[in-house]
Amino acid sequence: MRLQQYTAREIKPCGWLKRQLKIQADGLNGNLDKVWRDVRESQWIGGDAEGWERVPYWLDGFIPLAYLLQDEDMIQRAQKYMDAILNSQEEDGWICPVSRENRKTYDSWAVQLISKVLTVYYESTGDERAYNALYRVLKNYYELLSSGEISLFAYGKYRWFECCIAINLVYNKCHEKWLCDLTKILKEQGADFEKAAELWKHALNKWTYDTHIVNIAMMLKSEAVSCDLLEEEYTDMAERFRETLRRYNGTAVEMFTGDECLAGLSPIHGTELCAVVEQMYAYEQLFAYSGDAKWAERLEVLAFNGLPATLSDDMWAHQYDQLSNQIACYRLPGRPIYTTNLGDSNVFGLEPNYGCCTANFGQGWPKLALSAFMHRDNTIINVLPVPCELDAAQAHIAVSTDYPFKHSVTYEIDAREDFTFQFRIPSFAKNIRMNGQLYAGEIYSQHIDGNAHLTLQFTFEVEPHFDKTPGGLFAARCGSLVYAVPIKYKKAMREYEENKVERKYPYCDYEYYPESDWNYAYCASKLERVEHDINAIPFSSEHPPVTLRVNAQKIDWGLEDGYELVCSKWPQSLTPLAPPEEIELYPYGCAKLRMTELPMKNRQ
Repeated sequence: MRLQQYTAREIKPCGWLKRQLKIQADGLNGNLDKVWRDVRESQWIGGDAEGWERVPYWLDGFIPLAYLLQDEDMIQRAQKYMDAILNSQEEDGWICPVSRENRKTYDSWAVQLISKVLTVYYESTGDERAYNALYRVLKNYYELLSSGEISLFAYGKYRWFECCIAINLVYNKCHEKWLCDLTKILKEQGADFEKAAELWKHALNKWTYDTHIVNIAMMLKSEAVSCDLLEEEYTDMAERFRETLRRYNGTAVEMFTGDECLAGLSPIHGTELCAVVEQMYAYEQLFAYSGDAKWAERLEVLAFNGLPATLSDDMWAHQYDQLSNQIACYRLPGRPIYTTNLGDSNVFGLEPNYGCCTANFGQGWPKLALSAFMHRDNTIINVLPVPCELDAAQAHIAVSTDYPFKHSVTYEIDAREDFTFQFRIPSFAKNIRMNGQLYAGEIYSQHIDGNAHLTLQFTFEVEPHFDKTPGGLFAARCGSLVYAVPIKYKKAMREYEENKVERKYPYCDYEYYPESDWNYAYCASKLERVEHDINAIPFSSEHPPVTLRVNAQKIDWGLEDGYELVCSKWPQSLTPLAPPEEIELYPYGCAKLRMTELPMKNRQ
């Protein structure tokens, strides 16, 4: 029996997590309907701009963000879009902005995506209009697919399982067999990733759906969200796929290279931002189905490293592609370094390379917040120890913590009914103490009596260390945080208009140019952890909340052939250029220019 997630009506973010969500609300995602034509004038609300994935992508993050923050202005703006979409639904249930005669050639990925939006809106509001509309959308989709009037192709074929988020919601309420039949049709017409997996072992340097990084990131949850509907055994297929992806395309921070298709073991190839947030969501769903702690721990690594690294501090700008080792972010002249993307792909901006990430990145932090707690029967599980409050039927639980920057979590529990409280203990935790007493175990579990009022304080230690990366270099890590050599930089702001899209401050583009050394090799294995005050910006690029100190040495690393500001894929030489020195490492998510994967010299 899968774990159930709480809604934005039951979870309240606090502390650094609330500040992060507020930065998002004040930044690009919270204002996209005001500044970006593809959302502001979309066909979804009667305009003439893009009428496929961009408004649904945006709403998928904007809706839970609005309700988590209880921001009345944002709630009203979300309501405007949802009212327009609900009111435009056709008599037969079709809801996407395309004429009846053009449905056959309209990639129904948009149907799958808007069904997710209706699901998150219903869960956030309880608005029965959304559930009724969703039921009709799915019934219409079933009728069109089963009759052969439409079929899956392009993205819809490779993302068929996305519809299962909505199908599970409706099936759990009405238990009608046609929903299972719809799932079977979707799988039959959908892509077979088992066959595609062989292609993941070698970067193809061409664009294909089979190696498209976002398709793959989404796919990891496919078995977890569909197997019950299909009456199939759960086999942990995602673990097998992840192992292949990590072995041949892995990075130091749980991501896989994909710029935009799988790019092999290279710290100077990137990972698309859409893939980061979709892989986070996949891991959330995998934990919800399996209850396996490995997915929650991997989710932390993605969320606390890969997500903030690719966003500016104020969240007005983002990269399409982030690189493990990026010594500059600028428009590459001539031939791009990326597998299939354009030369502006790791510029921080409004819509570098392509606008999908502009619309889609907003789901990352809100859905992480919604995954902080889950429940099954009469058991409440704290999945992620982030600062928040849960107001559930059985209890009010307040979580006070600065995790992952510090390693203490306090739970204030006010019970209303008897229940079992559990939380996951990270695998890397040492010297674990519960209310001062030593504790051993992977899961803490305690029965709580109704009307009980108690405080649980969980503390632990974490040892910083080096991990060998899939590419054979080394990355520093402490707990869920990966660390990198930060590179000081200057920004160059670019305001311009292109393809009728205006870019002006604060939603303009920025290029980052290095102003400090980056060509280091580690020369000692000892790492010293140093805590600092947590800034108003949790993942601040100027004031990181925690750092590591380590000895390193400048080497003759070299530049990639043909580029002035792209480091070589691997060091050209370990020849020292200076004596060893102590340097300070920043969390990966704080270091916008960085060297994450480094060689190790004279390890001691």
